[in-house]
Amino acid sequence: MKSNKGFTLIELLIVVAIIGIIAAIAIPGLLRARQSGNEASGIGSMRSINSAEATFAASCANGFYAPMLEDLALFPVGGTPFIGADLNANGIVKSTYTITVGNTVGAPATAPVPCVPASGLGSGYFANADPTDTSMRFFGTNTSGTVFTDAVALVMTDTTHTGTPIQ
Repeated sequence: MKSNKGFTLIELLIVVAIIGIIAAIAIPGLLRARQSGNEASGIGSMRSINSAEATFAASCANGFYAPMLEDLALFPVGGTPFIGADLNANGIVKSTYTITVGNTVGAPATAPVPCVPASGLGSGYFANADPTDTSMRFFGTNTSGTVFTDAVALVMTDTTHTGTPIQ
């Protein structure tokens, strides 16, 4: 005896086609959401650096700024690092962004630093978040505390920039 239970080949092909259409509609939206999340992480990193540099200058460096992320990640005497462990070194990649910090050398070589023995303190700082994927935006910040963006490349110094401020 032969049983007629089950699906025909045509029914299975229709189901596979419907799943393919749904996937084709959903995947671009998922990629845009992932890109937006990565860009939000880049902006968040710039804001964290602004906060860390301001705290560093106010509490440890007598108004001068740290030259690298490594200096912000150090433990000051009796305290906690100025920045999180996810941003503990220049050139670190976080959410497809390469994060770097630099400064404008301008501090006296003998600037008193009570809690972090950093060298090369500066009168200003700048930071960049450069994407590894060229379809994403570039982000940067400087001593002004404003986060800037540009679609092509972003050139930052402690007082100048090539991007537009983020609203």
